[in-house]
Formats: sequence, structure tokens, C-alpha cells
Amino acid sequence: MRPYEGYVYAYPHKTAYRPLDPRPPLREVWAKERTDALSLYLHVPFCEMRCGFCNLFTRTGAPAELVTSYLDALGRQAEAVRRALPDGARFVTTAIGGGTPTYLEAAELARLLDLAERTMGADFSATPLGIETSPATATPDRLAVLAERGTTRVSIGVQSFVDAEARAALRPQRRAEVETALTAIREAAFRTLNIDLIYGIDGQTPDTWRHSLDATLAWRPEEIYLYPLYVRPLTGLGVLGRDWDDQRLGLYHQGRDHLLAAGYEQVSMRMFRLPGTESDGEYSCQSDGMVGLGCGARSYTSRLHYSFEYAVGVRHVRAIIDDFVRLPRAAFGVANVGFALDDLEQRRRHLIQSLLRAEGLDRAAYRTRFGGDVLDDFALDAFAERGWVTDDSTRVRLTPEGLARSDAVGPALFSSRARDLMDSYDLR
Repeated sequence: MRPYEGYVYAYPHKTAYRPLDPRPPLREVWAKERTDALSLYLHVPFCEMRCGFCNLFTRTGAPAELVTSYLDALGRQAEAVRRALPDGARFVTTAIGGGTPTYLEAAELARLLDLAERTMGADFSATPLGIETSPATATPDRLAVLAERGTTRVSIGVQSFVDAEARAALRPQRRAEVETALTAIREAAFRTLNIDLIYGIDGQTPDTWRHSLDATLAWRPEEIYLYPLYVRPLTGLGVLGRDWDDQRLGLYHQGRDHLLAAGYEQVSMRMFRLPGTESDGEYSCQSDGMVGLGCGARSYTSRLHYSFEYAVGVRHVRAIIDDFVRLPRAAFGVANVGFALDDLEQRRRHLIQSLLRAEGLDRAAYRTRFGGDVLDDFALDAFAERGWVTDDSTRVRLTPEGLARSDAVGPALFSSRARDLMDSYDLR
């Protein structure tokens, strides 16, 4: 089993979503859901550049009038969604992603935050707010708006502190620009700084990887994410057709051991956190309940995951965004494309999303929620035989080597239904 089959950041992947017929009203979708502890996600589908490894739903070079139209559409969507949520619905965490949210100018960021607070009812004075940024857009004026409005976590995609590696990943940036951005973020005094790095870049060696790790540690970020490079269809690197698989596992072990020796705790295969860092309310599959706004956002209930159409190719992404900004308010009151989760799919999702974290799956919590034991519902013997999974009376968890192979374990646990839908998806 190859160690890098796919990054399971959600179950199932959006390529398993299909048009819903009929399209259910959101009022009905949310009617029987718990809504007193929801997560809010806002998606900004714009970037200043498209990195070679990127398969996110985003476009570059959006003109100012399109950004304005997009924020207008988000406002209409927020009004429709808020009306559809039950009385008493409450958000306990908010995240803004993309794309690059800080592609927005300072005044546009303020408008986006107004929408989240005044229309959706998020309270940034009492609940965590996280946002993603890039070296080119982490400017003092933007960061000042974010700090003033109560942002608690800023995540910056550095990927590499070696200029040649950044170019090899088709991410044209210089270390000086990265250092300037990090200085500005630290001066703005956000509670949590996260730095993303990528391993497996063409030309990267253990020495250059160590260089990027040490450059990151010099900033003592509260969180660090280590991402293996994936070359996906329709991305810049995918067009080049290179093979990046051989060195990644060794670099992962090197990076993991280096961060553990530096005092970080491992939260998942990708995530490392300084002990004592206050959690910024990352989304938990065990509690469900995510409301997504924006044409690339997903929303999660316990029984339905839904969104708008998905694409990677530039032409199709632009067409979807152009359609989105023209939608009337009424069009936002229904779920468009999605994936319905029956009882077994809900159990499977809970297993996958719990098992891929270092703490593993709480067997008692699983039993309370689903009325049975996880090991009766799912056969994990093949992983146990490889030494990747261990269990006791309280938890089922991945071993250190199992955690290293999260990107093999996760996809292997997908249902045949989800895999068939993903395999038959016409990637655009």
C-alpha cells in the first residue's frame, strides 16, 4: 500500500458530491440538526498567483469589480442562510479560507467580517476567528483590520524558505518577502501563528528540508503544518507529469522527529502544536454542524454535506464564480450538490476523521453516539497486522508508523459508494 494515496481533509471528497434532485430547502436540511455550537466558514476564491501544486477552488487576477460583486453575493447568501437556520443557532468558531482571503483589501476584509458578525451572528469578541494568508498579502493594513476585529489565528503558506524550491513548486516568492510578512504578523500580536511547509519538492534534500524547518522554528510558531507534495490533475505541476513519490516518507520522518525534538506535540500527520497553545476551535467531525458561505465552501450536517459545483481548471472555476455572483437571494435557500450520509456513512466518517488524529477514536463516545462498538462496525485487522493500528478498552489509534501513513489509511476506509462516485467524477 503506497503511503500517499490522498489527503483526507474531509469525508467524502467533494468529487463524490452530485446534483441534488430535488434540491432541498435549507430550512428543512437544518430543521432537526443541533445548531447551538456551529462552525462558520467563509470562502474567498481569489489569489494573487496559482501555485503549481494547488488544486483549490480559486482564480487569480480577479478585478476589483468582481471582488465587489462576490461580496455582494455573499451578503445575499448570508441573509438567506441565516433565515433558514433554526432560532437560537449559534456559532462557536469561524474560519476564513480560500484561495487567499487576504487577497481582499483592508476595507473589503472589514466588510467580510461585518457580514459574518452582523448578518450571521458570529461574535469575534468571544469565539475564535482564523484566517489564511500569503507572504504577498500579509500587509500591515490588512493585518491591522484582522487584529482589531479579534482574529485569533493566522495561517501563512510559506511552503519553503529556499527560493529555488519555491520556484520548483511554481510558487514565485523570495525568502525576504516571507520574513517581512512573518514580522508583520508577529507585530500584530495574534494569539496563534501557523506556518505551512511542503516536503517532496523537486530538488529538495534532507539538508534543505532541515533549513526550512529551522527557519520556521526561529519564529516559534504556535502551530506548524507539514504537507507532502501532491501532484494532482489540472494543476501546474500535474501538467509537467513528474513523479514526486520516492522521497516523501523519509522527509516526513525527518520533519516529524525534528519538531518533536523542538518541543512540539503531534496532533495529526500534518499538524504540530506547541504544548499549552490554546485551541482555536478547529472543526471537529464529532460535533458536525458547519455552515459554509461562498461558492467554494461546503456545509456539513450530520446527514447531508452540500456545496456548489466543484472545479480545478481555470476556465471552469471562473465560470462558476461568474454564475455565483449573479445568483438572486432566493437561489441561496436550497442545497445544490451534495452527498447524503446514511447511518453507516456517518459511522465511517466519524471513524476516519477521528482515527487520523494522534489522539485516535474514543470508543465510549462512539458507542454513545452510534450504539455499538467501532471494532464491530469496521474491520481494522489489516492495519493492525501492519503495525499501523492499536486499540485498548478506551481508544483506537494509529501507531506512529500508522500516523505516518494516514494518507493511505484514510482512503482505504472510504466506502465503495464514495469511491465509485469519486472515480466517476468528470474533473473539470
